[in-house]
Amino acid sequence: MSDEDFMGLALAQARQAAALGEVPVGAVVVRNGEVIATGRNALIGGHDPTAHAEIVALRAAALALGNYRLDECELFVTLEPCAMCSGALLNARLKRVVFGAAEPKTGSAGSVINLFEQTQLNHQTRVRGGVLAEQSRALMQDFFRQRRLVQREESIQRQPLRDDALRTPDSRFKDLPAYPWQPHYINDLPALDGLRMHYLDEQGGGEEGGTPPLTYLCLHGHTAWSYEFRHLIPSLLQAGHRVIAPDLIGFGKSDKPKKTDLHTFSFHRQILLELVDRLDLKNMVLVLSARSGRLGLTLPMVEPWRYQNVRILDAKRASHDLPLSACYPLWQEMGIPILEVGQSLGATHGLAQMCSEDVASDAPFPDRGHSAALRAFPCIAMCSETADTAQQFWLTLRKE
Repeated sequence: MSDEDFMGLALAQARQAAALGEVPVGAVVVRNGEVIATGRNALIGGHDPTAHAEIVALRAAALALGNYRLDECELFVTLEPCAMCSGALLNARLKRVVFGAAEPKTGSAGSVINLFEQTQLNHQTRVRGGVLAEQSRALMQDFFRQRRLVQREESIQRQPLRDDALRTPDSRFKDLPAYPWQPHYINDLPALDGLRMHYLDEQGGGEEGGTPPLTYLCLHGHTAWSYEFRHLIPSLLQAGHRVIAPDLIGFGKSDKPKKTDLHTFSFHRQILLELVDRLDLKNMVLVLSARSGRLGLTLPMVEPWRYQNVRILDAKRASHDLPLSACYPLWQEMGIPILEVGQSLGATHGLAQMCSEDVASDAPFPDRGHSAALRAFPCIAMCSETADTAQQFWLTLRKE
C-alpha cells in the first residue's frame, strides 16, 4: 500500500472523530506494511487533554507490540503534529511520520517549529507532509464551518425579543405529530430589523434515477405555517431533494409583531427575497399554498434564473383572476423545463393530497396578541401594487 492508501485509512478515523463531535484528526500506525493500530481525537469523550489522534494510536501500537519502542513503525496522521505529539513520536523512536494538512498555528513539523530537525536529539524521525492534504483540510474546514453554524443558531435562539413583538414559547411546539425537523433561525437580514425568523432546511439523500436534486421553497398560506408541509417534506427528502420552508414573520416559530400595520406585502416579500439571496437558493421549485400564491408568485420577478418550476397546492382554490394553467415561454427561453401548472397538478404529483386542510394548527397563536399576522394577511394579500404587477408579469408570459 502507498502513503496515500494509509492516509486514506487515517482520514476514515478522522471522519469517525467528527461524527462524535471531536476535531476530525485521525491516525494509523503501520509496521512492515501492515496497520497495527489506529487512533482518532478523543479529548472531549475521554476528558483527556492528551488524547490527540497520534497519542491514542501510539498507545494502541505499544500495547499491540508489547513495547514502548516503535522504531520499526510509521505513523500516518491527517494533521501536522503539535509539539506534544511530536515529542511523543520522537520518544517512541518512530522510523517515519507522514501527515496530511499543515497546521499553521501549532504545527511542530515545519509550520511553527520543526522538532524533527533538532540534531541535538538522540533520535531523528523522517517526515513527509502534504499527503492528501486537500482532503484533510476540507474535512477540518467543514467541521469548523458546521460548528460555527451551530453556535450562530444557538446565539440567534438566545436573541433578545424586540419590545414590539412576541415569541411563542417552545413548549407550544413540543411533540407536534409528523414535525421532527430541527429549527433554523435567522435574524440579520436587513428587512428583519432584529426580528427572529424560523425556517426548516432539510437535505435529502442525493439523486434519484440520475436526476439532479432540486430545492423546494415551500411558502405556507396566511392561516398556516411550515407545519402545513409536514406530509410533503418526507417524500421530497426521500427523492433526494432539499426543502426550505420558512415561517413568515408573525407565523409559526418566527417572532410575532404585536401591531397589524407592520404586516405589509412589501415587508414580507422583501424578507423572502433576502432569505433566498442569503441561502443562495438555486434550481428551485416554488411550492405555494393557494392562499400564499400572490405573494410567492412575485419572487421570480427579481431573479427568475433561480427558479425552475412552480407548484400550487390545492389548485382548486386558486384565484380565478390569476390563471395558472399555461406554459410560460420565459422558462423555455432560459433553458429551463417548460412549466405547466393547472388544476390537475395536485392529482398528478400527489401534492394536494399530501397537505391536508387541517394545517392551521393553533400552536403558534396562544392568544390574540400573537395573532396580528393572521388578522392582517387576508387584506394585504389582495391590496398590493406588487401583486398586481406580478399578475401582469405572469399573464404577459402566458400570452407570448
